[in-house]
Amino acid sequence: MKIRILFYLLGLFILSLGVSLTIKSNLGAGAWDALNVGLSQTIGLTVGSWVFIVGIILIAFNAVLGKRKPDYLAVITIFLVGTFIDFWLIFVMNAWVPVDLGIRFVTLLIGIMTLSLGISTYLPSKLPLVPIDNLMVAIQERFKVSLMTAKTIGEITALIFAFIFKGPIGIGTLIITFGIGPLIQVFYPKVEKFYKRLRHES
Repeated sequence: MKIRILFYLLGLFILSLGVSLTIKSNLGAGAWDALNVGLSQTIGLTVGSWVFIVGIILIAFNAVLGKRKPDYLAVITIFLVGTFIDFWLIFVMNAWVPVDLGIRFVTLLIGIMTLSLGISTYLPSKLPLVPIDNLMVAIQERFKVSLMTAKTIGEITALIFAFIFKGPIGIGTLIITFGIGPLIQVFYPKVEKFYKRLRHES
């Protein structure tokens, strides 16, 4: 259980670093992150706070859509992700604003790779998923579509709201949308193999 919790916490910490780097690149964040940034800039509160608020809404929505009890444990996940994102953006990167286009692009790419590694690290723990991932599953089950179609529906919905709240949508958003999946396919098997080896040795 200690190894599961370690991978869960480490994965969310790395994931939040990746999200923060994509935001700081100012080239366009992922759809849901763009929404959270847009809400923060339009209404107030920190980006991490909106990660938590939007996550709570999604937990309730997923329960209705999937006709099941809310995944209450996912509250822990979104609280941690929101807290970690605020840690990176407010305490670590607050004074850092990359201006050069080349540096911004490198920041974006490192952010995407870090985000993918974070997701690949926390998934093997089999602990509560972020509500965005559960939304994909709920849409897939309710409307009998493929997971890819369900994921696309969720991303487009987030993009529409991100556009309404003037979130940072750009070329980075497209790269993140189409790049995360293949990168997870690269990282996940290696991380899962390492995870299983550690559990076996313990």
